[in-house]
Amino acid sequence: MSSDTPALPNILETGKNELEIVDFRIREDRGEGSYEWIFGVNVAKVREVLRMPKITKVPNMPPEVEGMAEIRGKLIPVVSLARWMGLEEPPERKKFLLHLEFLRENVGVIVHEARRIRRISWSDIKKAPDTLNQKLGGRITGVVDTEDGLLIILDFEGILHDIGLLKVFHEEEALEQAKTVSKNYTILLAEDSPVARRIIRDILENAGHRVIEAEDGAQAWDLLNRYLEKAREEGKSIKEFVQVVITDIEMPNMDGLTLTKKIKETAGLMGLPVIVNTTLSDDSNRQRAFRVNADGFIVKFDAQELLTMVSRLGERGEES
Repeated sequence: MSSDTPALPNILETGKNELEIVDFRIREDRGEGSYEWIFGVNVAKVREVLRMPKITKVPNMPPEVEGMAEIRGKLIPVVSLARWMGLEEPPERKKFLLHLEFLRENVGVIVHEARRIRRISWSDIKKAPDTLNQKLGGRITGVVDTEDGLLIILDFEGILHDIGLLKVFHEEEALEQAKTVSKNYTILLAEDSPVARRIIRDILENAGHRVIEAEDGAQAWDLLNRYLEKAREEGKSIKEFVQVVITDIEMPNMDGLTLTKKIKETAGLMGLPVIVNTTLSDDSNRQRAFRVNADGFIVKFDAQELLTMVSRLGERGEES
């Protein structure tokens, strides 16, 4: 993996429920030897992998933040994943920096090795064992069995929230806007990150909307089909039960683009407005969302933009 490559390729076909992840390693010193943790992060979040740059210490930063580094003309915070995990690192170790871009932010994450790119299906990602998830503060999106052992996909939104680096934009403006909202809607929210789910739910409920939560695309799809069956039995439209769907892209079992594609191809559901709400702020993911006929695309977490889009699409959903 070249350290001079500004971005990693996205070659997956939209709506195929697959993703590519960067397999990276963190090593822990356990006295009698070292243990290698296997982690993964979506390629779409990785701008590049670099040898460790110079890090400048900055006062009053969270303990997990090593400092700031200048990467391609930008100063970005550098997070020690090992320190966040509370690990003792081996005394001699090579270090690399994953330069991540998501949630409109650039963040560096220190790792010991970036091993390879893996292509996997979201359906292969399973729920983490409770003891493992508890050890990592509930910040595991899912796990995948590999030939090297168990690969852990981390909830980086939750980690940034723990460290104090997660930003929610225009909260005050959204609260003012909520006072002028005349109509409220029932919204199905598909989101696997507990932190993101809580933030989005709070924004919507503070504006008076009702939120039905699903932890992944498969659960959301099951709920929609139950509502559709009920609607047909009662001679009603699905929109009498749900007016808007909001979905993340990155979710185990079924990703948000696959969910959107299935909704837009299913009689009785295809008229439901779908908003893709994601950490992935690059234009390629916006294009992928609209290729599966999403009605809106938002980068987390802009409270005002979210409420504006829900009001606009909810009203359209009622009229159609």
